[in-house]
Amino acid sequence: MRLDLVFQIGRLIIGQNGILSTPAVSCIIRKIKAAGGIILTASHCPGGPGGEFGVKFNVANGGPAPDVVSDKIYQISKTIEEYAICPDLRIDLSRLGRQEFDLENKFKPFRVEIVDPVDIYLNLLRTIFDFNAIKSLLTGPSQLKIRIDAMHGVMGPYVRRVLCDELGAPANSAINCVPLEDFGGQHPDPNLTYATTLLEAMKGGEYGFGAAFDADGDRYMILGQNGFFVSPSDSLAIIAANLSCIPYFRQMGVRGFGRSMPTSTALDR
Repeated sequence: MRLDLVFQIGRLIIGQNGILSTPAVSCIIRKIKAAGGIILTASHCPGGPGGEFGVKFNVANGGPAPDVVSDKIYQISKTIEEYAICPDLRIDLSRLGRQEFDLENKFKPFRVEIVDPVDIYLNLLRTIFDFNAIKSLLTGPSQLKIRIDAMHGVMGPYVRRVLCDELGAPANSAINCVPLEDFGGQHPDPNLTYATTLLEAMKGGEYGFGAAFDADGDRYMILGQNGFFVSPSDSLAIIAANLSCIPYFRQMGVRGFGRSMPTSTALDR
Protein backbone atom coordinates (compact mmCIF):
# COMPACT_ATOMS: atom_id res chain seq x y z
CA MET A 1 0.00 0.00 0.00
CA ARG A 2 1.44 3.38 -1.00
CA LEU A 3 1.09 6.32 1.36
CA ASP A 4 1.39 9.82 -0.06
CA LEU A 5 2.18 11.20 3.38
CA VAL A 6 3.61 9.58 6.49
CA PHE A 7 3.32 11.50 9.74
CA GLN A 8 5.47 10.52 12.68
CA ILE A 9 5.79 12.11 16.07
CA GLY A 10 9.28 11.22 17.28
CA ARG A 11 9.23 13.10 20.57
CA LEU A 12 6.52 13.59 23.14
CA ILE A 13 6.71 15.92 26.14
CA ILE A 14 4.13 15.00 28.79
CA GLY A 15 3.45 16.49 32.21
CA GLN A 16 4.18 14.28 35.20
CA ASN A 17 1.24 11.96 35.89
CA GLY A 18 -0.29 13.18 32.64
CA ILE A 19 -1.10 16.62 34.02
CA LEU A 20 -0.45 19.94 32.28
CA SER A 21 -2.65 23.02 32.30
CA THR A 22 -3.56 24.52 28.94
CA PRO A 23 -1.48 27.70 29.63
CA ALA A 24 1.50 25.50 30.57
CA VAL A 25 1.14 23.56 27.32
CA SER A 26 1.21 26.87 25.45
CA CYS A 27 4.33 27.91 27.37
CA ILE A 28 6.16 24.65 26.60
CA ILE A 29 5.23 24.74 22.90
CA ARG A 30 6.83 28.17 22.54
CA LYS A 31 9.84 27.39 24.72
CA ILE A 32 10.89 24.27 22.78
CA LYS A 33 9.67 25.62 19.40
CA ALA A 34 7.37 22.64 18.91
CA ALA A 35 5.09 22.25 15.92
CA GLY A 36 2.14 22.21 18.29
CA GLY A 37 0.55 20.48 21.23
CA ILE A 38 -2.36 18.11 21.78
CA ILE A 39 -4.50 18.75 24.85
CA LEU A 40 -6.83 16.04 26.17
CA THR A 41 -9.35 17.97 28.18
CA ALA A 42 -12.78 17.99 29.76
CA SER A 43 -13.06 21.72 29.13
CA HIS A 44 -15.80 22.94 26.76
CA CYS A 45 -14.84 20.43 24.03
CA PRO A 46 -17.48 17.76 24.68
CA GLY A 47 -16.69 14.31 23.36
CA GLY A 48 -16.88 10.71 24.47
CA PRO A 49 -19.94 8.86 25.78
CA GLY A 50 -20.64 11.30 28.59
CA GLY A 51 -19.57 14.47 26.83
CA GLU A 52 -16.78 14.98 29.37
CA PHE A 53 -13.78 14.45 27.12
CA GLY A 54 -12.41 16.38 24.18
CA VAL A 55 -9.27 17.18 22.23
CA LYS A 56 -7.79 20.61 21.56
CA PHE A 57 -4.80 21.41 19.35
CA ASN A 58 -2.52 24.37 19.95
CA VAL A 59 -0.32 25.54 17.09
CA ALA A 60 3.33 26.63 17.09
CA ASN A 61 2.62 30.07 18.60
CA GLY A 62 1.08 28.35 21.63
CA GLY A 63 -2.44 29.50 20.83
CA PRO A 64 -5.51 27.50 19.85
CA ALA A 65 -5.62 26.24 16.27
CA PRO A 66 -7.52 28.67 14.03
CA ASP A 67 -10.45 27.37 12.00
CA VAL A 68 -8.36 27.02 8.86
CA VAL A 69 -5.97 24.63 10.64
CA SER A 70 -8.78 22.62 12.25
CA ASP A 71 -10.53 22.32 8.89
CA LYS A 72 -7.31 21.17 7.23
CA ILE A 73 -6.75 18.52 9.91
CA TYR A 74 -10.29 17.29 9.37
CA GLN A 75 -9.84 17.07 5.60
CA ILE A 76 -6.59 15.13 5.99
CA SER A 77 -8.23 12.80 8.50
CA LYS A 78 -10.62 11.64 5.78
CA THR A 79 -7.74 10.47 3.58
CA ILE A 80 -5.85 8.33 6.14
CA GLU A 81 -5.30 4.83 4.76
CA GLU A 82 -3.18 3.29 7.49
CA TYR A 83 -1.93 3.96 10.98
CA ALA A 84 0.35 2.07 13.33
CA ILE A 85 -0.21 1.49 17.04
CA CYS A 86 2.00 0.01 19.72
CA PRO A 87 -0.33 -1.54 22.33
CA ASP A 88 2.51 -3.04 24.35
CA LEU A 89 4.32 0.26 24.94
CA ARG A 90 4.45 1.07 28.65
CA ILE A 91 5.42 4.55 29.83
CA ASP A 92 5.88 5.51 33.47
CA LEU A 93 4.20 8.92 33.61
CA SER A 94 5.28 9.41 37.22
CA ARG A 95 9.03 9.28 36.51
CA LEU A 96 10.63 12.56 35.45
CA GLY A 97 13.16 12.39 32.65
CA ARG A 98 13.56 10.91 29.17
CA GLN A 99 12.52 7.43 28.14
CA GLU A 100 13.69 6.01 24.78
CA PHE A 101 11.86 3.34 22.82
CA ASP A 102 12.84 1.35 19.73
CA LEU A 103 9.62 0.49 17.97
CA GLU A 104 10.93 -2.57 16.11
CA ASN A 105 12.73 -0.41 13.57
CA LYS A 106 9.45 0.58 11.96
CA PHE A 107 10.19 4.16 12.88
CA LYS A 108 13.20 5.99 14.18
CA PRO A 109 13.68 5.90 17.99
CA PHE A 110 10.72 7.30 19.88
CA ARG A 111 11.44 9.56 22.83
CA VAL A 112 9.10 10.44 25.67
CA GLU A 113 10.08 13.17 28.11
CA ILE A 114 8.18 13.49 31.38
CA VAL A 115 8.47 17.02 32.79
CA ASP A 116 7.43 18.72 36.00
CA PRO A 117 4.04 20.24 35.12
CA VAL A 118 4.69 23.45 37.03
CA ASP A 119 8.41 24.27 36.61
CA ILE A 120 8.49 25.84 33.14
CA TYR A 121 5.27 27.75 33.67
CA LEU A 122 6.38 29.03 37.08
CA ASN A 123 9.58 30.37 35.54
CA LEU A 124 7.49 32.24 32.98
CA LEU A 125 5.25 33.71 35.68
CA ARG A 126 8.31 35.04 37.50
CA THR A 127 9.15 37.14 34.42
CA ILE A 128 5.63 38.55 34.17
CA PHE A 129 4.55 39.42 37.71
CA ASP A 130 6.17 41.09 40.71
CA PHE A 131 6.45 38.06 42.99
CA ASN A 132 7.96 40.10 45.83
CA ALA A 133 5.00 42.48 45.86
CA ILE A 134 2.49 39.63 45.78
CA LYS A 135 4.31 37.74 48.52
CA SER A 136 4.35 40.85 50.69
CA LEU A 137 0.59 41.20 50.17
CA LEU A 138 -0.03 37.59 51.21
CA THR A 139 2.38 37.42 54.15
CA GLY A 140 2.90 40.97 55.39
CA PRO A 141 1.37 42.76 58.40
CA SER A 142 -1.88 43.53 56.54
CA GLN A 143 -2.04 39.99 55.19
CA LEU A 144 -4.63 39.43 52.48
CA LYS A 145 -6.39 36.13 53.14
CA ILE A 146 -7.22 34.26 49.96
CA ARG A 147 -9.22 31.16 49.06
CA ILE A 148 -8.42 29.31 45.83
CA ASP A 149 -10.50 26.38 44.53
CA ALA A 150 -8.83 24.14 41.93
CA MET A 151 -12.09 22.16 41.59
CA HIS A 152 -10.13 18.88 41.41
CA GLY A 153 -8.86 19.78 37.93
CA VAL A 154 -5.29 20.10 36.68
CA MET A 155 -4.68 23.41 38.47
CA GLY A 156 -4.18 21.79 41.87
CA PRO A 157 -0.39 21.39 41.57
CA TYR A 158 -0.05 24.95 40.23
CA VAL A 159 -2.11 26.49 43.02
CA ARG A 160 -0.13 24.66 45.69
CA ARG A 161 3.28 25.37 44.18
CA VAL A 162 2.80 28.97 43.05
CA LEU A 163 0.52 30.49 45.66
CA CYS A 164 1.43 28.43 48.72
CA ASP A 165 5.05 27.29 48.27
CA GLU A 166 6.35 30.22 46.21
CA LEU A 167 4.26 33.17 47.39
CA GLY A 168 3.68 32.14 50.99
CA ALA A 169 -0.10 31.79 51.21
CA PRO A 170 -1.11 29.40 54.02
CA ALA A 171 -1.70 25.81 52.92
CA ASN A 172 -5.37 26.01 53.86
CA SER A 173 -5.81 28.82 51.32
CA ALA A 174 -6.05 26.17 48.60
CA ILE A 175 -8.86 23.63 48.37
CA ASN A 176 -9.77 20.74 46.07
CA CYS A 177 -6.21 20.57 44.78
CA VAL A 178 -5.99 16.84 44.07
CA PRO A 179 -6.79 16.24 40.38
CA LEU A 180 -9.48 13.58 40.09
CA GLU A 181 -10.84 11.81 37.04
CA ASP A 182 -14.42 12.63 38.02
CA PHE A 183 -13.56 16.03 39.54
CA GLY A 184 -14.92 14.84 42.86
CA GLY A 185 -18.36 14.34 41.36
CA GLN A 186 -18.69 18.05 40.58
CA HIS A 187 -18.77 19.92 37.30
CA PRO A 188 -15.41 21.76 36.99
CA ASP A 189 -16.84 25.00 35.67
CA PRO A 190 -15.77 28.10 37.63
CA ASN A 191 -19.05 29.98 37.98
CA LEU A 192 -21.56 30.83 40.67
CA THR A 193 -23.62 27.74 39.87
CA TYR A 194 -20.90 25.12 40.27
CA ALA A 195 -18.20 26.71 42.46
CA THR A 196 -20.55 26.80 45.45
CA THR A 197 -17.93 25.63 47.97
CA LEU A 198 -15.83 28.70 47.20
CA LEU A 199 -18.85 31.00 47.11
CA GLU A 200 -20.05 29.93 50.57
CA ALA A 201 -16.54 30.33 52.02
CA MET A 202 -16.27 33.84 50.57
CA LYS A 203 -19.68 34.92 51.83
CA GLY A 204 -18.43 34.63 55.41
CA GLY A 205 -16.18 37.66 54.92
CA GLU A 206 -13.02 35.97 56.22
CA TYR A 207 -11.26 36.05 52.85
CA GLY A 208 -10.52 39.13 50.79
CA PHE A 209 -9.90 37.39 47.47
CA GLY A 210 -11.17 34.15 45.99
CA ALA A 211 -10.74 32.34 42.70
CA ALA A 212 -11.79 29.06 41.08
CA PHE A 213 -10.33 27.37 38.00
CA ASP A 214 -11.84 25.15 35.34
CA ALA A 215 -10.70 21.61 34.49
CA ASP A 216 -7.73 22.53 32.28
CA GLY A 217 -6.79 25.88 33.80
CA ASP A 218 -7.54 28.39 31.06
CA ARG A 219 -10.67 29.91 32.63
CA TYR A 220 -11.31 31.26 36.11
CA MET A 221 -13.78 33.07 38.32
CA ILE A 222 -12.80 35.80 40.76
CA LEU A 223 -14.72 36.68 43.91
CA GLY A 224 -14.16 39.60 46.24
CA GLN A 225 -14.88 39.81 49.95
CA ASN A 226 -18.34 38.65 51.03
CA GLY A 227 -18.71 36.76 47.76
CA PHE A 228 -18.73 39.83 45.48
CA PHE A 229 -18.58 38.56 41.87
CA VAL A 230 -15.89 40.17 39.71
CA SER A 231 -16.82 39.84 36.06
CA PRO A 232 -14.09 38.94 33.52
CA SER A 233 -14.70 42.31 31.87
CA ASP A 234 -13.93 44.13 35.10
CA SER A 235 -10.82 42.06 35.89
CA LEU A 236 -9.48 42.83 32.40
CA ALA A 237 -10.23 46.52 32.87
CA ILE A 238 -8.43 46.52 36.24
CA ILE A 239 -5.34 45.01 34.61
CA ALA A 240 -5.51 47.59 31.81
CA ALA A 241 -5.69 50.42 34.33
CA ASN A 242 -2.68 49.14 36.29
CA LEU A 243 -0.25 47.98 33.62
CA SER A 244 2.62 49.84 35.27
CA CYS A 245 2.39 47.45 38.25
CA ILE A 246 3.09 44.40 36.10
CA PRO A 247 6.80 44.03 35.20
CA TYR A 248 6.17 42.33 31.86
CA PHE A 249 3.99 45.15 30.53
CA ARG A 250 6.19 47.78 32.11
CA GLN A 251 9.08 46.43 30.04
CA MET A 252 7.33 45.29 26.87
CA GLY A 253 4.43 47.71 26.65
CA VAL A 254 1.03 46.62 25.38
CA ARG A 255 -0.30 46.58 21.83
CA GLY A 256 -3.95 46.02 22.53
CA PHE A 257 -6.58 44.17 24.52
CA GLY A 258 -8.64 41.16 23.46
CA ARG A 259 -12.36 41.85 23.38
CA SER A 260 -14.85 39.00 23.16
CA MET A 261 -18.52 39.15 22.25
CA PRO A 262 -19.86 39.56 25.81
CA THR A 263 -17.20 42.07 26.91
CA SER A 264 -18.62 45.17 28.60
CA THR A 265 -17.53 48.77 28.12
CA ALA A 266 -15.47 48.65 31.34
CA LEU A 267 -12.32 48.29 29.22
CA ASP A 268 -13.07 51.52 27.32
CA ARG A 269 -13.64 53.41 30.55
